[in-house]
Amino acid sequence: MSSGAPSARCARVLRCARTVSLLALIVGPLAPPVQAQDWANLAQFRAANAKLPAPVPNQPRVVFMGNSITESWAPLFPTQFPGKPYIGRGISGQTTPQMVLRFHQDVIALKPAVVVILGGTNDIAGNTGPSTLEMIEDNLAAMTEMAQANGIRVVLCSVLPVYDYPWKRGLEPAPKIVALNRWMAQFAASRGAVYLDFHSAMADEKQGMRADLAADGVHPNAAGYAIMASRLEPAILQALARTPK
Repeated sequence: MSSGAPSARCARVLRCARTVSLLALIVGPLAPPVQAQDWANLAQFRAANAKLPAPVPNQPRVVFMGNSITESWAPLFPTQFPGKPYIGRGISGQTTPQMVLRFHQDVIALKPAVVVILGGTNDIAGNTGPSTLEMIEDNLAAMTEMAQANGIRVVLCSVLPVYDYPWKRGLEPAPKIVALNRWMAQFAASRGAVYLDFHSAMADEKQGMRADLAADGVHPNAAGYAIMASRLEPAILQALARTPK
């Protein structure tokens, strides 16, 4: 995918908009009124964002955007990254179109130096309807471009390995995840973002999650998060060393 041509960016934004609109039409009528009005769950962090002080000079703020994997990781930040101003903005079950809709509120408005984006597995699982790899790629690209347009450096995280989703069996996600991660590495390089590969350190011989790293084959346990933390710090330092686009 070309990252530089305005026509390509416009086409991608239009595809993202069509995806979000179609999903809203599909999900909205079937959901309770509150969910239909706040499909992206903008209310989740609105109060916390309002109370957040301005970033402290010389202490680069890092915001983590994601789903339940990020949500469950955030409580470990004080022990894994002591003293670091790292902020978790993960919401369980979310897909990348939902993340796009709340990206300005939950990332850009918080004025981080770096955003860590970890999303896409719930799209493959079909949490908000069927998603092609191109749709997921468009949404990850849109978040990257929005961040960089606001002077925020980007760490794009690989989707974690999954052999089968326990809540939706038979989708054969492993090869789709491998393909998405391959695209992500190439896209990050083309945009000057950092690609963070969790997958290779956590996958078993079937390209699923190693049994010792997750009880359900999807969500990391303490050992899984320890591997992720060890790889994250070098990636953040690498991102901080780059000039914002």
